[in-house]
Amino acid sequence: MFILSKLLSAITQPMFGLALIMLAAFIGMGRWPHLARSLLGLTLVVLVLLGFEAVPNALLRPLEMRYATPSADTVASQVGVIVLGGSFKSAESMVAHGQVPLGESAERLTQAVVLLHKHPEWALVFSGGVGRLLPTGLTEAQMARQFFLEQGIAEDRIQLESRSRTTRENAQQVAQLLGPRCQQPWLLITSAWHMPRAMEEFQKTGCRITPYPADYRTGNYTPWTEYSLAHSLVLWQVALHEWLGILAYRTTR
Repeated sequence: MFILSKLLSAITQPMFGLALIMLAAFIGMGRWPHLARSLLGLTLVVLVLLGFEAVPNALLRPLEMRYATPSADTVASQVGVIVLGGSFKSAESMVAHGQVPLGESAERLTQAVVLLHKHPEWALVFSGGVGRLLPTGLTEAQMARQFFLEQGIAEDRIQLESRSRTTRENAQQVAQLLGPRCQQPWLLITSAWHMPRAMEEFQKTGCRITPYPADYRTGNYTPWTEYSLAHSLVLWQVALHEWLGILAYRTTR
């Protein structure tokens, strides 16, 4: 599953598909020049169209709307919060500079900090190992430990799970770490677009989990005037990776 997730990360990048089309065009330039020119023209048109953010947002929105933020009463009844990894940039920068490198999904962490300060009796479980084929010396759990300590969370409240590399492993490893405590009510924090897949995996373990989505990428509507090729390509990758990930997880369960 880990190798499959890394493969999905590569093939769900829109530029990867466009590069394959361009390669085919260049290979066929000598023998099928008309077809090659058509493929290159198609690549250019698709590249321009990919910049409209309304389309990838339309793919992300139903994932993000699947679970609403729980009520204050529901939140207050929990014993702690489980935070999934995926919020950090390259660990090499932390090794070099000593600062925690937060990425685009930093709200997973910051929202947890807000809740932990509101509920000082809560415990914190962070789940995240090394999600790379060639791992570095630091795990996400190690970076998360420093982040939460810097935000004033007492060390005796923090439990770290550093072996998981995929969402499925997150759920399995957290269930193993908590043992019988997994039957107590816990909040699960991850990105809103990632929450449907995460909930399916945690529910499979039998743990009592209440979703608390964070890191929203969409609103109720995206006007067609919103155009950014660089940002839209990121949204396309997130949307394609997540939908294909859901399909892959369901077919391999």
